[in-house]
Formats: sequence, structure tokens, C-alpha cells
Amino acid sequence: MNDPLLTVENLSKSFASSTSLFGKARKAQVVDDVSFTVRRGEVFGLVGESGSGKSTIGRLVLRLLEADSGKITFDGVDVRALDKTRLRALRRRMQIIFQDPFSSLDPRTRVGDVLAEAVQLHGLREKNAIPDRVRELLGFVGLRPEVAERYPHEFSGGQRQRIAIARALAVEPELIVCDEPVSALDLSIQAQVVNLLAELRDRLDVSYLFISHDMAVVRHLATSVGVLYAGRIVEVGPAERIFSDPRHPYTRMLLSASPVPVPRRSMHRRPVVGEPPSPYEVSRGCRFASRCIHVVDRCRTEIPTLTSVEGPDHQAACLNFRELPKLVLASDDESMMSDTYRRRMQLLRSHASRRGR
Repeated sequence: MNDPLLTVENLSKSFASSTSLFGKARKAQVVDDVSFTVRRGEVFGLVGESGSGKSTIGRLVLRLLEADSGKITFDGVDVRALDKTRLRALRRRMQIIFQDPFSSLDPRTRVGDVLAEAVQLHGLREKNAIPDRVRELLGFVGLRPEVAERYPHEFSGGQRQRIAIARALAVEPELIVCDEPVSALDLSIQAQVVNLLAELRDRLDVSYLFISHDMAVVRHLATSVGVLYAGRIVEVGPAERIFSDPRHPYTRMLLSASPVPVPRRSMHRRPVVGEPPSPYEVSRGCRFASRCIHVVDRCRTEIPTLTSVEGPDHQAACLNFRELPKLVLASDDESMMSDTYRRRMQLLRSHASRRGR
């Protein structure tokens, strides 16, 4: 097993709200005691509904936001303890790809200059070697060298995301936080970008913290998965285990609501109902209890902790996980897939096979 690259322990973050109607400021707990590990060369998928705290965690890891408590360790270095000088040096090794590539690129700067600036800033090449490095980066992401003279608005959304990926790669990082990098793209373009990320991981030995609400994309790309609900990790483990035998009712609800393969056994498919709890509320029990079809009395009074399901790698924060029926998903049988999911998987496999030629 690969060594840990990024370790997050008991990470928490809250935001103070504006003054309420009765004159009292309130605190929203957005990330609550989150722990997970990203190993070298792996893709750790962090999934959950909108507002669950996924993007906040990505920014906390990079210290674009400051955590209230907890520990972030990158390659043995305590990230939260670094001063500005050492943090800047570490950021060369940790990069981010945002959801909207257009807003993350300077519209007044040519693409080649965007990439060259990143290389030059960290002194990664001699000045006369930077143009060659820019051409190499564009080649990594499937763009022709001549596009270096164009501006971001002259590209499609998919091409701009490729440029954003090239910029992240320009400083030769070991970890890239991918914050919903394909959610704004068309289906076929999503497949191209997802497979590009997979290719670059294999080619450059880079690790990803892949943040997404799209279970199909995470299933195709991730090696490990953490399921986030209302700021807490409720299930974590190898991707194969999470998708074949989910042990938390929320994970099952996400799968049930997504265009994933139809299970061979009943999965109690139902639409997503109810709303996540308010981040301003202090929970006395399981935060998912109000939406859970397997809820029992103790769920409303006891806060569940992550417990090993079968072996230490697969854990679920559910008081009743042993009582949930085992599921067997038809992961490779296209006759058992929904039309939407079949189309998505065909596109992903198609682009992957072209890449391997």
C-alpha cells in the first residue's frame, strides 16, 4: 500500500453569520471533525450534496481558508503550523483546479504567459527553457502549441479546463485538489476531461483529492471514497467497497438518486426527500436521522462514529449498519444500467480506449 501523502485529522470549520432577527450572532458549523487520508498516487473522491462542506475542505487543505481546529499533514509537514514563507514553498507541491475555469484564468493574459508565469515564479526552469516547458504542458493536456498566443475567451469550456489543468501541472505538484472540475461541462466533454485526469495521474504520478457530487464520475476515477453529509464523513473506504456494498443509508440514498447501475437486489430506490440539517443547529444524535428510512430511537440521541465494517479500510458512521441488507450492484452488466448511466460509461470507456492507443 502506498504511503500517506495527505492526512486530515479532526478538521473543523465554522463561519459566523450576520446578526439574527433577535440581535444574536450565530455560528454555522460547516466542517465538523473530518478525518481522511490521501495516499501517494491515489484518487480520493470526496462526495456529497451541495452545501455538505466539500469545497470548504478543499480550501482548508490548501490553507486558502484557516481551520478552527484539527491537523493537516502533507508529506510529514504540519500545514497549519507553517509561516507564510514556508507555506508558499509548500503550495508548489499542492495545487487546485476550480469548477469554473474561466473565472480562474486572467482574461487579459495569453495562455502561454499564464503557464510561463507559474513556472518562472517558482524557478522551475531557466528563462530560455520556459517556452519549451509551456509547449510541453499544452501537449500534456491535448492542446496544440500555437494556442499559447490566444486568450482564455477564445476557447471552449472544455479547452479552458484543460488550460486550468496545465496551469496546475506547471509547478510539478504532488497533490491536486479537483473542486468539481467537470460539473460545468457537457457530458462528452466531461468524459474527455475525466480520462485526461486519469491519464495524467498515471503518467506523472500525481495524487488527487477529487471533490464531486457526481457518483458516476467518482466511481470511474476514484480509488478511495469519503462520503460527506452535513460537514461530517459518514462512510469511507475503497471505491469498490463503497459502490458495491454501501453501509451508510446516506450513501445508499446518493446511489439511489443517481443514474448508477440498477442493483440485482432491491436497493429500496426512492427519491431524495427532506433537507439536510441546518449548520446552525447542534445535533444530539445522527444528523441523517430525519431523512433515514432505517432510523431507530437511539439514532436520535447517540452520535455515531466511524466504525470498521469489514477490515479497517471500510468504515461507516451508522449505529445500525450491520442490519442493512447486503447489496450487489451490476457494475459491468450494461443490460442492468439506466440509459443515462450507460451513455456516461460508454463515453468514459470510449475516450479511455482512445487514450490507450
